Amino acid sequence: MLLFLSTVCYHHFMNVTVVGTGFVGVVSAAVFSKFGNIVYALDIDKSKINQLQKGKVPFYEPNLEDLIQKGIKDKNLHFTTSYETAIKNADVIIIAVGTPSAPDGQADLKYVFAASKSLAPYIKSGVIIGIKSTVPPGTNEQVSNIIKSKTKVKFATASLPEFLKEGSAVNDSINADRVVIGATEQLVINTLLKLHRPLKGKKIIVTPESAQMAKYAANAYLAQRITFINQIANLCDRTGADVNQVTEVIGADRRIGSHYWYPGLGYGGSCFPKDVRELAAYSKAVSEGDGLFVKIDDLNEKRLPKLIKRFESKVGGWQGKKVAVLGLSFKPNTDDMREAPSLKVISILKKAGATISAYDPISIPAAKKILKGITYTKTPYEALEKADVAILLVEWDQLISLDPHKVKAAMKGNVFIDTRNQYDPQEFKQLGLIYIGVGRS
Repeated sequence: MLLFLSTVCYHHFMNVTVVGTGFVGVVSAAVFSKFGNIVYALDIDKSKINQLQKGKVPFYEPNLEDLIQKGIKDKNLHFTTSYETAIKNADVIIIAVGTPSAPDGQADLKYVFAASKSLAPYIKSGVIIGIKSTVPPGTNEQVSNIIKSKTKVKFATASLPEFLKEGSAVNDSINADRVVIGATEQLVINTLLKLHRPLKGKKIIVTPESAQMAKYAANAYLAQRITFINQIANLCDRTGADVNQVTEVIGADRRIGSHYWYPGLGYGGSCFPKDVRELAAYSKAVSEGDGLFVKIDDLNEKRLPKLIKRFESKVGGWQGKKVAVLGLSFKPNTDDMREAPSLKVISILKKAGATISAYDPISIPAAKKILKGITYTKTPYEALEKADVAILLVEWDQLISLDPHKVKAAMKGNVFIDTRNQYDPQEFKQLGLIYIGVGRS
């Protein structure tokens, strides 16, 4: 069953509880409170809840803190560590806890199951429990069985996958491309359509299994596009072709499109690496392990060390060189360091004998907890001061608008490695700088 629905009925405010105050949970709670619902965000981490109760977000996400503070001020948004307080009046409960990878590579559902077990004694009759955590098909049945073992109250489950991008999550929620509701009971579908009515985007009703598979499929496909163009970039490096020109040509085909071509060091962050690995592991578990997803993961894992080795040959080795690393988070507009290229790049460079100066406009506090033995600077030009080599890792606005003349004046050496292909090579070469891109002549 696949339905494309929109609803014009009056939006009734609901009591909504979000279990888990990580990235997805906090964004979801804030957005639902914006539209007048009474929202409780629940977490067992007392320090995190204390911070959120003061309107402070424990991570960087544009516009989110203002939205939370407004929800608190309007008395629509509450943060608590009490399951009873959060659950007892809820019409809809959204499970948004983490699902880290288990040793076998599949999603570890222990937090989803623990949340299900903890909330069960407090639910009221008719509540809908939606799973927003990224989970494999079949999880709803497991969650239902856990809750049924703890209560006789009638409830329903649904799948509510999220498709948020860090750095634009608030806008992604309010102006979504699509809102996916995985449910089969019409009453459940109608209730969830009412809850999501203020959100823009096509409302797509599918089975819970299809909704959960669609989340994995979406991320795996985007990761595949990055892996594909990286393979093309490798060929461009060997042939004198320019990958930026190649993407312009292929993007003109409406079947392909000019969007989402990101040649570079490979995909990173909190979702793509994890979700591709989990889909690969899930494929193996259902006897489809010889497919595409295992290869995508393998190619991405090997890509960064291979590229850094190629750069090393072009700069004459890293030993004794000062390298300015520009950008530390895994992408712009977030301070998330999970699977960030900087972690591997800096580790390789340090082991090879380089000294590192680093700049990032937002994520230095987060980076300092992980990356030791490097110099952090307040400006990009300070990082470039007397550097032998500069390497751009993240396309922050502040880092893709550098003045090449100031870059040259600050550096001792003359090698500028642009892993995001953001600059005009000729502009750098005319100043006597050696410009190295990815898949560019």
